[in-house]
Amino acid sequence: MERIRKPFQGVTNIIRFNWHFYLLSVIIILFLLAFASFINSKFRFVIFVLCALAVLVNLISLSVSFYIYDLSNLYSLHWLNKLIKNDVKSIANIHAGFDETSELLHKKYPNATLHVFDFYDEKKHTEVSIKRARKAYPAFRNTKQVSTSSLPLPNNSVDVAFLIFAAHEIRNDIERIIFFKELRRILKDDGKIIVTEHLRNVPNFLAYNIGFFHFLPKLTWFKTFDSAGMKIDDKIKITPFISIYILTKNGNTY
Repeated sequence: MERIRKPFQGVTNIIRFNWHFYLLSVIIILFLLAFASFINSKFRFVIFVLCALAVLVNLISLSVSFYIYDLSNLYSLHWLNKLIKNDVKSIANIHAGFDETSELLHKKYPNATLHVFDFYDEKKHTEVSIKRARKAYPAFRNTKQVSTSSLPLPNNSVDVAFLIFAAHEIRNDIERIIFFKELRRILKDDGKIIVTEHLRNVPNFLAYNIGFFHFLPKLTWFKTFDSAGMKIDDKIKITPFISIYILTKNGNTY
């Protein structure tokens, strides 16, 4: 498939959209270093260690992000080859205000009807990074703004629905379950939902320290899927930091 993403695009976007975190880190480090010049050498060493740790934490986070978003095959979409047939007819790609995948999916499945939905609501989803991303990247053509409780498609009309780093932005458990029930409604009986997420687990804690609290625990996802009438048909680990769940209907009516 033709290369669409630019080199270093992933890690560059992280810095670009979250620059306030890195600026705050620099300010804190500079303040501590300045403060160290006014205290005795015993405590000065402790401050130097804290500053070194702060630098190390940021470097680890950016290095892992570079590995995930720029070096891995995540955005090549090769991992979809065994999951989805090339002659798939109808695809829904649903995101939370920042869409890096619709163009990739369009290139990979040119004969499919691609529905792109954006459920970002600035009153509910207050991440400043998303606001910056929306300004930096224009929406994919014919993208429709939707609510998490209503998708403008008929029942049983979609072969595959994608949620790539999007569903965790729905912080309310009840709203998230309603959203997945709506996905179940539009999904064909033999259709699939592809959910790609970081998890609130040890690898992501080591990579992103307290930032891992923005992700959801595995058991929360399991409860969401089960409550919405979905079952996990398969699971893929692109890297130790990314989990991809392939969901199908569990046969019950919800």
